[in-house]
Amino acid sequence: MGIQNFPVALQPIIQQGYLEREFQQSLRSRLGYRACADRQSFAIGIGETLTKTRAGLKASVTTPMVAATNTNLDNGLTPGSYGVEQFTIAINLYAATSDLNMVTSRVAIASQFLLNASINGEQAGRSLDELARNALFAPYFGGNTRVRTTLGSNGPAITVDDVRGFQTTFVNGMQTPLGAAASLVCTVGSNPYTLIGVSVDATNVSTAPGGISGVLTFSSSVTIADGTAGNTVTAATASSIVRPNNRTNTMLLQSTDTLTMAALLNAVAILRQNAVPEIDGVFNCYLDPVSARQLFSDNDFRMLFTGATSANQVFQRGLINDFLGLRFMPTTEAYLQNFPSIPGAVVRRPIVCGKGALIEGDFAGMIAPDIAPANAIISLVDGVAMVTREPLDRLQQIIAQSWYWIGGFCAPSDTTTNPTTIPTASNANYKRAVMIEHIG
Repeated sequence: MGIQNFPVALQPIIQQGYLEREFQQSLRSRLGYRACADRQSFAIGIGETLTKTRAGLKASVTTPMVAATNTNLDNGLTPGSYGVEQFTIAINLYAATSDLNMVTSRVAIASQFLLNASINGEQAGRSLDELARNALFAPYFGGNTRVRTTLGSNGPAITVDDVRGFQTTFVNGMQTPLGAAASLVCTVGSNPYTLIGVSVDATNVSTAPGGISGVLTFSSSVTIADGTAGNTVTAATASSIVRPNNRTNTMLLQSTDTLTMAALLNAVAILRQNAVPEIDGVFNCYLDPVSARQLFSDNDFRMLFTGATSANQVFQRGLINDFLGLRFMPTTEAYLQNFPSIPGAVVRRPIVCGKGALIEGDFAGMIAPDIAPANAIISLVDGVAMVTREPLDRLQQIIAQSWYWIGGFCAPSDTTTNPTTIPTASNANYKRAVMIEHIG
């Protein structure tokens, strides 16, 4: 059989000379975002979405009872209540497959069956990690944007780069579309305004990863000074974003705004102020290798390790230990964005996460008997179903190797934790992670 008769995709792996009889492993992405998710089983027979309810706390009592009012059946007390909030997780089916001709694979230099299984597993793991990353970052971009076009005159509407975090507001713990009855206070430039409407652009021109450009409409006119292009727009419930030198939006970053130990400490402080629980004693910090490298140029970082016994490992190997209350987790899946006004500059986004920053819902019926019969070759590996289908073609030569996952990710809100119940807490809707933006 001539090599030209084989499929083009198989020709390079057929023995034509003296080749090593095994496949070498290709470069792989470094994953990690899924590790911060609390895994929960999504029960059978409840639909495609699940709404969870979280109870808040009651305000502290610091005023003593007055003896004169301690009468009657209620003892002078007025019943109090606590707030609740809801968040929704939706499940979807994700899958991929590859075919293998068992006859032609016999002349390959190594087992293509095992190679396909390995590549499918890597694809599944990377896909789920990117789904986790996208679900984690989206709400933590929310409520932070900038004006795109300068107002020609004072007016109630401004164009912004990203409307995420402005489209809904929590009313009695439920996300409600923004409107006159469900408004949101925002700071545009230097002054507060009441937001009553949001519209999305027909053509999305947002520069933020996953961003949605649009128009914000307020109950009163925004001044030209506040509505100038590049000015920061921040919702009262915006997620916390830490930037070096107190830059208020992404486009104000400068080439000298690199990652510092101070920025990491600020992120840890914000999480602790909001009483966010740690993950096995520390917070997870996901960052790309360039962000990690910049720490070695930070003076505070160098001083920390001056004379320390751990300095040899840190500086000789270029690795960062767990310190500052952080567990550093380098990843190659981090969001990167080319900075438009500085040639060659990239916006990098480490994120510091506490426990419960992300929830993973795995469908409980993923390999139920009616889906995966007893004679099916299906294995559940880290929540992902790996499937091998026997040959069904006329010659019984072609098998299918596939994977699928039924589930979803969501970042839960914490609106009931506020300064009333925890004095140091913020009013942010999402509190369990803090994003850091810097230039690299």
